[in-house]
Amino acid sequence: MNSRIKRRVRHARARGFTLIEAAMAVIIIGVGVLAMVDAQQAFVRANLWSSHAASATFLANEIREYTRLLPKHDPVESLVISGGAPGPATLYGWGPNTGEVDVSDFDDLDDFDGISFSFIGNPDHTDGDLPGPIDAFGNVIPEINIAGDELDDGNGADLAMQGWTQSVIVEKVEPFDTATVVPDWEDRTTSSGPAAHEFPVRVSVEVYYQGINDIEAQLITTVSWVVP
Repeated sequence: MNSRIKRRVRHARARGFTLIEAAMAVIIIGVGVLAMVDAQQAFVRANLWSSHAASATFLANEIREYTRLLPKHDPVESLVISGGAPGPATLYGWGPNTGEVDVSDFDDLDDFDGISFSFIGNPDHTDGDLPGPIDAFGNVIPEINIAGDELDDGNGADLAMQGWTQSVIVEKVEPFDTATVVPDWEDRTTSSGPAAHEFPVRVSVEVYYQGINDIEAQLITTVSWVVP
């Protein structure tokens, strides 16, 4: 073997990766890393949603437990319908009655219609938004840190569970078709039907969550039940 051939053999053995080969290797590794990162992010999102769904179901059922033994309407004032055909009917007795300003004052289901319990709620229901979310005893659920300690708002009061809202909707429904909503003022005594206070009601609790970086609250779950 002459010297020229020997130099070519040594040069071939010493040759490394070409620029194209190196670029392809980087692309392949990069695609693999991105796939792993994307899969991990998808897992985190799914895990977060699962956690939120469990929390939302818990919060909705707390309202259900709190209202479980309440009558549909005020046992004293009930519902009063004024007017009607040929003019519009006016309903009295639906919603919080005079002097009922706090959740502890609500003594029937229709008091809860349109009421929300949220971490930004006010002490009274003038805007329909009370402090919350609340538990099955009507107490505001506090925010708890990772160490299990309850947090306060800086003024000595418990900081409400952040980001969560329980919104309650109470609707009258048809006696034999509870999927059909009837007006709150509906009364059929003139046609031998149910009186205004005798209709079944459907209670729905919509639970929303708004994270620190969220522009608006997102509906997580809705729990509904019918009270005959």
